[in-house]
Amino acid sequence: MKYQVGDEIIVLHSNEEGKVIELINDKMVLIEVRGVKFPAYMDQIDFPYFYRFTKKKQPEEKKTTPKQYIDQVPKEKPKPNQIQVADGVWLSFIPKFSLDDFNDEIVELLKVHLVNKTPQPYQLVYKQFFSQELNFELSTQVQGFHDFYLHDIAFEAVNDSPSFSIDFSLLQPEKKKAAHYETQLKLKPRQLFQRIEAMKENNEPTISYKLFDTYPDKTEEDYVDLSKLSGKGYKIYDASKARQHLPPARSVVDLHIEKLSNDFEKLSNIEIIGIQLSEFEKWFDLAVAHRQPTLIVIHGVGTGRLREEIHDILKTKREVKNFINQYDPRFGYGATEIFFQY
Repeated sequence: MKYQVGDEIIVLHSNEEGKVIELINDKMVLIEVRGVKFPAYMDQIDFPYFYRFTKKKQPEEKKTTPKQYIDQVPKEKPKPNQIQVADGVWLSFIPKFSLDDFNDEIVELLKVHLVNKTPQPYQLVYKQFFSQELNFELSTQVQGFHDFYLHDIAFEAVNDSPSFSIDFSLLQPEKKKAAHYETQLKLKPRQLFQRIEAMKENNEPTISYKLFDTYPDKTEEDYVDLSKLSGKGYKIYDASKARQHLPPARSVVDLHIEKLSNDFEKLSNIEIIGIQLSEFEKWFDLAVAHRQPTLIVIHGVGTGRLREEIHDILKTKREVKNFINQYDPRFGYGATEIFFQY
């Protein structure tokens, strides 16, 4: 669901600002504008933050962001870092500004760069998504202490919550280092707009997010001689039949803290959400292990933090085909249904 109760919005046909007060279904919400409440379709409203950075004119009909292909991206030569001090690997965004008809400064696009502030060269597979749909993919290399230009993102597409997945591997493999390392980043429109304002105030050239400090070491797996264990009377199971020995899975999981802990009143908010997310991960993994087609997670409404944390996790899971959080007569808006792909 793109909107949540309490979100600020703008009505596209009138440019009036209001807020969401109720989610009706997956296509409509109830909004309040200047004290008047009325239903509106999702495509009739938008977040107001985008309009504070774009042209002050009547909005045109929203167009689908065209998918980018590698041959459409203008090539730029990788540039060495001027100051070669090891400081991890970063994903950086350079806003390109222009002036509109009213001489106001607006953002037209974001130039995306990978900044390697380590001495190691990497092979990488870069993927960029809009609302979980793949928009751009690139397989390339970046040298040590070099910046690499990836592509541009139209600023109007920021409202589609762009996310990024990068799978790194060492260009020169090392025995003690991991075979690959995957990291993700998701940009939230409101936070990005705030970062742009801060960047302008501080006269900074880019908005940067650190992906990792150092490339990770290989995780050592202990080898166990199963024949010796079998000779000592231990039961050895066929891996192909491992599913038979797993705990049973659930089709519906309730994460309300009172269902998970008897002493929840003594717990802090951080401890509570930690317990809830741990419980979610357990039942998610069992659902995947049993190859369930779906899983319903009851997270409640509340402030929406638990729901957002779960949704962020789901967006990184390859087994998830899609998920929805819409009204259900059994759970209201307090549950998310997950659909798996194998």
